[in-house]
Amino acid sequence: MASSSGNSSGSTPTQNSGSEEDLQLLMDQRKRKRMQSNRESARRSRMRKQKQLDDLMALVADLRKDKNQIMTSINLTTQHYINVEAENSILKAQVIELSQRLDSLNEILNYINTNSGVYETDQTLQTSADSCMMNPLNLLYLNQPIMASADMFRY
Repeated sequence: MASSSGNSSGSTPTQNSGSEEDLQLLMDQRKRKRMQSNRESARRSRMRKQKQLDDLMALVADLRKDKNQIMTSINLTTQHYINVEAENSILKAQVIELSQRLDSLNEILNYINTNSGVYETDQTLQTSADSCMMNPLNLLYLNQPIMASADMFRY
């Protein structure tokens, strides 16, 4: 029995050391697998981040392109607006000038129509009336004011 107990105590350290080595190898394998898995996970994470960054950079480029197109459109519209405003100012000034001319011509016509023959005698009144009626330009427009319309101001 003594020899069997010696054998058993002798065989246990070899089994323990073999078992410890197997356990150590298993732990090393797991550690290597874990490290490899972590490396792969980190690589995938970097790839996702790079793709996300690339997508965002493409979006920024598209948005800048859109912004430039919008700014160009705004600038063209602003220039067109300035041109229309300038033309509108010119047209308004022309309307004022033509309205003043029209008023002046109407005043002249009123003066001519109201003062014709006031200081004349009956004989000269008859003569001036006959000569007035004989002039073909006076027949159509006698005592009629000049009228203006918006169509007169078109080019």
